[in-house]
Amino acid sequence: MNRRASTAATKGSGGLRLAFLLPLVLASCGGSQFAYFDDGGGLTLSVVREQNYLGGPWQSTLVAAATPRCQKRHPLEGMSDDGFQLKVFRPESGVYILNSGKRWYVTELRNCEFQTYKTPPPFPGDAVGRFEAREQTLSFVPEKSAKR
Repeated sequence: MNRRASTAATKGSGGLRLAFLLPLVLASCGGSQFAYFDDGGGLTLSVVREQNYLGGPWQSTLVAAATPRCQKRHPLEGMSDDGFQLKVFRPESGVYILNSGKRWYVTELRNCEFQTYKTPPPFPGDAVGRFEAREQTLSFVPEKSAKR
């Protein structure tokens, strides 16, 4: 009978260790998001970066919103974990061209449309700023000469 009691205590302490470690594992998951608000009335570009487990890959998503008409999530495939940077250009009101390395995207916020360019556009528009991650925190850095 004493033997069972000691076995139960061992099993109980394992559960206690697991209960202690579980919040640490869950806390190591990451997430960061930041938004750029257009002065054109309810138009927003947001980038959301999520990491499901410590050391795992980051999933990046662009959220295009034109309140209250539409809001759509668009996955940004192949974005670098280290040195994440997404440059934002505006060729005309409500239209944004986004660039990360060799990847080019366009989003139109009146209907929340999104598409990938095969080749870079000849003139992407005025530089607005960039989304960037530093120490796993996402921010938007406005271009100093950006015209609104």
